Amino acid sequence: MARKTARPGRTLVVFFLAMAIAYGLVALAGTWKPTLGLDLQGGTSITLRAEGDPGEEALDQARQIIDDRVNGSGVAEAEVTTQGGNEIVVEIPGENARNLIETVQRTAQLRFRLVACSTVDGRCATSTGLPEGIQIDPSTTLPQEDGDQGEGNNRAALGSWARLSDTGSDGGEKDGNGQEQGQGADEGAQGKGGKQSAYDACIAAAADDKTAAKPLEWIDNPTTACVDAFTEFEASGGCQQGASAAMGDDPATPLITCDEDGIAYLLSPAMIEGTSLDDAGAAIPQQQVNYVVTLSFDGEGSDVFADISNALVGTEKQFAIVLDSQVLSAPTMEGRILDGNAQISGDFTETTANSLATSLRYGSLPIAFEDQPLVETIGPSLAGDQLSAGLTAGGIGLAIVMLYCLLYYRGLGTVVIASLFVAAGITYAMVLLLSETANFTLTLPGIAGLIVAVGITADSFIVYFERIRDEMRIGKSMRVAVESGWKRARNTCLAADAVSLLAAVVLYIFAAGVVKGFAFALGLTTIIDLVVFFWFTHPMVSYLAKYRFFNKGHRLSGLSPETLGVSRVATGGNA
Repeated sequence: MARKTARPGRTLVVFFLAMAIAYGLVALAGTWKPTLGLDLQGGTSITLRAEGDPGEEALDQARQIIDDRVNGSGVAEAEVTTQGGNEIVVEIPGENARNLIETVQRTAQLRFRLVACSTVDGRCATSTGLPEGIQIDPSTTLPQEDGDQGEGNNRAALGSWARLSDTGSDGGEKDGNGQEQGQGADEGAQGKGGKQSAYDACIAAAADDKTAAKPLEWIDNPTTACVDAFTEFEASGGCQQGASAAMGDDPATPLITCDEDGIAYLLSPAMIEGTSLDDAGAAIPQQQVNYVVTLSFDGEGSDVFADISNALVGTEKQFAIVLDSQVLSAPTMEGRILDGNAQISGDFTETTANSLATSLRYGSLPIAFEDQPLVETIGPSLAGDQLSAGLTAGGIGLAIVMLYCLLYYRGLGTVVIASLFVAAGITYAMVLLLSETANFTLTLPGIAGLIVAVGITADSFIVYFERIRDEMRIGKSMRVAVESGWKRARNTCLAADAVSLLAAVVLYIFAAGVVKGFAFALGLTTIIDLVVFFWFTHPMVSYLAKYRFFNKGHRLSGLSPETLGVSRVATGGNA
């Protein structure tokens, strides 16, 4: 069987084509400068102040979740710390980091509820827009067809109207003593102990309502007090007054809230919570042009969502996706969803979709923050001359390595210099691409990681070249020595780079802050070293072995008899 012939020239052509593609992608991205970290260019500081007294444990848990959010989409190297007993300080590289404020501050309590009624579906009649003299009579009850509704739920007939014969100036019917019956009824519901709001009455009545625990039944016949509260919310202007929710977002109770378009909703107790979410992401579905947020539920969440879809499909009933008490979307069910995968659609851009997905993916915050965080621009922590000094030191070190390789390996030293330049070119392209795609920021520790990798790359060349020399000392020609030395050097370099890569991975997992940047840069350049070593250095040496300058042992080739310590260099042989 004929032995496969090495084609180093073809390998080099493919390698440089791949480099050209990488720089083509950089050109498409439109940026030729890497994103710098806080220590090199400064950034944005966001100070979040917790409401009330959150406690040390809750504050630290919130800090960890925020850290995951801001660094979750890449290697942004944002710094998240606690300050005092109720503040979290987030420092993010770049002046344009203000768009992360919503991602940082969002509580991200996600719940799926069913819609009992809204201002647009007419299922809960309100006084707004009714014919003159017509108003809701909360005492009106559903007709009792089979007597099974007289269990004390006291439910209002949805959409039923009652004509009032005498109304006061603010719409309440007056009794014989001139007192408004609506107010008296309210006070009766409150009991003699004091004032109770309509929303508190809704929560209290729902707690006694047996069907509140069965939202699919409850939405067809919601608790009377909750319908009254919804009516009061609408009558007072509701969502038009800028309110986001009329009551606290407790998953066990109904909720009256709004969406971004100012539509009010009466929602059932939550059927699915964000804790049932396995994953969230942002994507553009096929044959669509707008971004959506994709959701994937765990086993229990999938089962409940399947029950919802089975019950609502083919009807006009809606389910609401509620985030931090506000309705994001309230769609109807167009088909049965049995695999636990859903999506949130809306007027999303790539940035807003990714922001919401990130908040959902890393969980909800255990505490709430004040509405207006302190946002300020901060300068770099290192002076410009320190950065220049670091880069100068790195350049001097690289020049010394190159000079040493030229003096010691002579002609082969040019391969070392070319390999270092190629590795630097690939590294620069990858840093630019990762800055655009993974939010990678270059800090001084990251630059240190890149400089350390120069030594790793040089080690690979030394191992390979010394193996070639050893093979030639035992009488092999350069062509043969290049390939036989490669087989031995390859395993050694793979083992050494595997150790460096493992160290980088462990350091990245267990480190925090800018140390992650050092570990990431070290791991990246270790992988690049392997790429250059396999697909540039080895083919280049194989290609040079064809020329007499090297295979005849010229005194400047680095492979002369004097350099090898032998009487003569073997010639001939096929690689």
